[in-house]
Amino acid sequence: MQPEICIMYNITFKFEQKGLEPISLYNIESDQSILEVALKHDIELHHNCGGVCACSTCHLYLEKGEDLVEELSEKEEDFIDRAVNPRLNSRLGCQCILLGKGGEIVVTLPDQTQFLGE
Repeated sequence: MQPEICIMYNITFKFEQKGLEPISLYNIESDQSILEVALKHDIELHHNCGGVCACSTCHLYLEKGEDLVEELSEKEEDFIDRAVNPRLNSRLGCQCILLGKGGEIVVTLPDQTQFLGE
């Protein structure tokens, strides 16, 4: 009997907020969202709805690895349209589920301090 092969990810979190250095995580397992990965590793990523695709607070920019996560759904696209400064590579962290492919993902988190007064 062959041992089960575990396909892993390397994920780099970059930050638009001044003074925050990039954080690279290694050997991250699939079947979890980028939001879940961030929270497990004490990387602050707002998530007002609890990660159920009902708001746009976990908005991020997927710089590399779009083929390694679930495809953009119409529902997610509707919420991205409500996010601050959406771009072509905008995604919601709660909807970026790591597929069983493994590889390298790079995301940039928008400056979340701009939301503190809202």
